[in-house]
Amino acid sequence: MNSYTTYREKQKQFLTSEGHIAYIDEGKGPVLLLLHGIPTSGWLYRKMITPLVSAGYRVIVPDMLGFGSSASPKGYEIYAKENQVQRLIALMDYLKIDNWIHVFHDAAGIWTWELCKQYSNRIKSLVILNTIIYEEGFKPPIRFRDNILTKFIISLYTNRLSNRFLLNALFRKGVKTKLSEVDLEGYRKPLLEGKNKAMYYFFSRTHKKLPNHKEIVSKLAIPVLVIWGKGDEFLKWHPQAKNVIEDLKIPLKNIHELEANHFIQEEQPDTICTLIQQFLIKD
Repeated sequence: MNSYTTYREKQKQFLTSEGHIAYIDEGKGPVLLLLHGIPTSGWLYRKMITPLVSAGYRVIVPDMLGFGSSASPKGYEIYAKENQVQRLIALMDYLKIDNWIHVFHDAAGIWTWELCKQYSNRIKSLVILNTIIYEEGFKPPIRFRDNILTKFIISLYTNRLSNRFLLNALFRKGVKTKLSEVDLEGYRKPLLEGKNKAMYYFFSRTHKKLPNHKEIVSKLAIPVLVIWGKGDEFLKWHPQAKNVIEDLKIPLKNIHELEANHFIQEEQPDTICTLIQQFLIKD
């Protein structure tokens, strides 16, 4: 999957009443669901799919509604976490998957904690990759308000010149090494196609404070693996680590900090795959 065109050709489609969901479904065995954040898509996991399939897993990688190759319908509340969760459950029901290992990154934390609130029985274990958990760890460079200025800023992602500038700036901070043009294509193209409404919804709804996930998190009683890029400037582990470890009851042996920044799937995909396999063998 060395190009975005090739990746898209491998995606299947699941039709919802709001539009289609594009997804990868490869391999056989225990199911791993790999969930992207914002402003990315399943493309983020392209380097991890083949190693995990080769290790004996069935790998499901959706583009959530409003991202990647999935539909981007008009409106904003359509992208609320409750709605995104219902679509994700509908996809897994369609695939006849009752439960799975849930791997998630970045703003997928918002969807995942809501998923845990409603359907914790569907999740066998959690693999946390630099994701949103508690307010203490959430350090965005700017908090966007729900207004015309934010809509204008987000709209810049749909312009070819400003898209290049904004994504180059994002990945300069998000990875330690420069991404190639082939790598960047998979992040640029969906935004150039106008898929920015879901991104606007997220940023405009988190400008004051994140939802309080503590009650949901502290009730979970499933195995948890944490893999975190310790150079992340957007989502920090240490300010929230004590509370997260206590609330999720995570053994210290299940916490791994990598020499990477925010987009750890770009920098250390093989290490992440190895750690996931070791975690699942033990548990």
